[in-house]
Amino acid sequence: MTSPSSALALAGAIALSSLALGPASAADGTCELDRPVMFAGLDYQSAAFHTEVAKFITEHGYDCAVDDLPGSTIPLINGMARGDIDIVMEIWTANPAQAWVDAQERGEVVALGTTFPDAEEGWYVPTYLVEGGEAPAPNLKRASDLPEYAAMFEDPEEPSKGRFYNCPAGWQCEIVNTKKLTAYGLTSSYTNFRPGTGAALVAAVESAYLRKNPILFYYWTPTALMGKYDFVKLQEPEFNQEIWDEMLESDDPDAATAYPVSKVIIGANKTFAESAPELAKFLTAYSMTSKMTSAALADMEDNGGDAAVAAEAFLKANEDVWSGWVPQAVADKVKAAL
Repeated sequence: MTSPSSALALAGAIALSSLALGPASAADGTCELDRPVMFAGLDYQSAAFHTEVAKFITEHGYDCAVDDLPGSTIPLINGMARGDIDIVMEIWTANPAQAWVDAQERGEVVALGTTFPDAEEGWYVPTYLVEGGEAPAPNLKRASDLPEYAAMFEDPEEPSKGRFYNCPAGWQCEIVNTKKLTAYGLTSSYTNFRPGTGAALVAAVESAYLRKNPILFYYWTPTALMGKYDFVKLQEPEFNQEIWDEMLESDDPDAATAYPVSKVIIGANKTFAESAPELAKFLTAYSMTSKMTSAALADMEDNGGDAAVAAEAFLKANEDVWSGWVPQAVADKVKAAL
């Protein structure tokens, strides 16, 4: 993973030069471009939500036409490097796509703001199992405690073991979790259950939660599931890059660590950022938390999955957050549009 610090420094320089280089009225909300601002229409919930938030502010606060091109991460990053896409709202830096790394090295893209700095992955249990006066497992705090609780998480197909809900087969997290089960010595006490799809994993967790049943599972933030229900992440050894790399390379690892916390940033085409310094300044200031995003995604799921509706609801409810990203004149226009 490459650090985005140098790109962020460049973005800061672009933003600071905006007063000298941009149109005199740009900060008041006049679009700097004579064409639509093109966003990456990434095909998963959190990116769709953040894209709609940024599009709304760009359109209504800066008087710009906006559009998006649907697709998945790597093709859209390649499109941003070529200039077909202006903005990608989520670049995950803990495990960045090689296309992003290569485009940065060629000087074709820059990193702007931090979409959220605290995306997490881990092993979770419902809070009602471990907290509160009637919690049946108040001492379950760490992955290393799990052998004592195998009976609580009984696998219906293999009752002598507990069940760990992994990712679907073929996902990178499934590979990592399988290695962790070995490294933590849990293969003799837990089955490694792989749901057929991501939706099946969510369904299993929701079903257990609504019935107040025990369940042990892998998941990540920000997601609607984590915004909707209360879970506790089990403690693991602190992330260590050397141990992590050795775990991934080994077929029979004997040590593992927690997943790294991922900083998720906004990527932009360099020419776009230089041509629209006020928009670049807004996108450099843009930032939320993983928890805030998860809550918005839970609302988004409740409204039928419409990211644009969720974005407007967020903007109406969180003026104190987003108004700090833009000049007052732009904020006033956004508020009027809402």
